[in-house]
Amino acid sequence: MIHKTAIIDDKAKIHKDVKIGPYVVIGPYVEINEGTLVQSHVSITGHTVIGKNNKIFPFASIGNEPQDLKHKGENTKLTIGDGNTIREYTTINTGTIGGGGITKVGDNSLLMIGVHIAHDCIIGNNVIIANSAAIAGHAEIGDDVIIGGNCGVQQFTRIGKMAMIGGMTGVSRDVIPYGVSLGNRNYLDGINIVGLRRRKVSNKDIISLSDAYKEIFKTESLSDNLNKLNGNFKDNIYVNEVIEFINKDKKRPICTPFSK
Repeated sequence: MIHKTAIIDDKAKIHKDVKIGPYVVIGPYVEINEGTLVQSHVSITGHTVIGKNNKIFPFASIGNEPQDLKHKGENTKLTIGDGNTIREYTTINTGTIGGGGITKVGDNSLLMIGVHIAHDCIIGNNVIIANSAAIAGHAEIGDDVIIGGNCGVQQFTRIGKMAMIGGMTGVSRDVIPYGVSLGNRNYLDGINIVGLRRRKVSNKDIISLSDAYKEIFKTESLSDNLNKLNGNFKDNIYVNEVIEFINKDKKRPICTPFSK
């Protein structure tokens, strides 16, 4: 069902089961798949593909040009997966040529009121980003991450799987998988034990991860601490994910308990 006041370019690809509310504007290079609901006054433009069963609330702006002075109108892209909830006044921009040309949002995420997803961001699955949080360009947010309200995530920052970021945190350092990060400039405040338990991770694995955390962040020298592990915890997949995350991009600063 498409409301009579909606303005939809003839070239747009809209599945017959999509519902579009009043005063929606959809551009020529947009594709929206079945089961998606677009409420009133939403703008969807650019080379944007939206998957199935998403719910987009009023005044969201999806697929507009990136806020990057180097962008010169190139045909960059935005893809949004299935089952996402995108609340009022959320903005999601397309990518830039210099950043790979695409912004990606995965499946089953909740972007609350006023969230901003900038160019070239990669947002995983089952992510929750609370009201008025801003994710700057090129940031990578892993699966099952929770980001509190009014957070600011700096460009190129990585936030690992199932990490939790406290409200009003300024995230300028990468956050390990399963970490909890807080602060005006973020520091590491332990392991997301509540999140792990909710996802039915065994107590044995949680205890092992907690023990590894103490060793990895025993001193300010991460490289020395990792070397001293000597293969301990190698059978714990969660510890391995933390180590792989730290070693993947050594040019990026890692958030630690000493970052206060």
